[in-house]
Amino acid sequence: MKPVVQLERTGCGIASVAALAGVSYVEAKRAANRLGILADDSKLWSETGYVRRLLKEYGIRSARTEAPFTSWEALPDLALLAIKWHRERDRTFWHWTVFWRGPRGPVVFDSKRDLRNHERTDFGRMRPTWFIRIERISSCLTGSGLERGYGSTKRRRC
Repeated sequence: MKPVVQLERTGCGIASVAALAGVSYVEAKRAANRLGILADDSKLWSETGYVRRLLKEYGIRSARTEAPFTSWEALPDLALLAIKWHRERDRTFWHWTVFWRGPRGPVVFDSKRDLRNHERTDFGRMRPTWFIRIERISSCLTGSGLERGYGSTKRRRC
């Protein structure tokens, strides 16, 4: 698995799903747009419904509920992770990332374009609030890297 960089300031949810699905940001954005999900819609980073719909589109099954972050050690091997949680007026917002306990150790894929390195291991600097366990990646996705580390990705039609 490898990180995907968001091409829009507000595309972190789309980029996180793209990383899990093993597709480009552009391909995930096209899929999102077909579902009526737009990167500039604040629901993409203030609610979980849009990201869950996009996960389902790629055959990725996730836990039904969010779980509170307690420690890095307690995280599952693969999860969507909410960091930079904050409240504006009466609404909460966050930045979507992917946590992966890969063959080279745990890493957070952070899609923010301005970062020098999108594979973060500076765990003390990140402030996760909650996560969504990723339970299964569809067999429609091959080469996602989950079974053999970082690598090329291809999506197969089901």
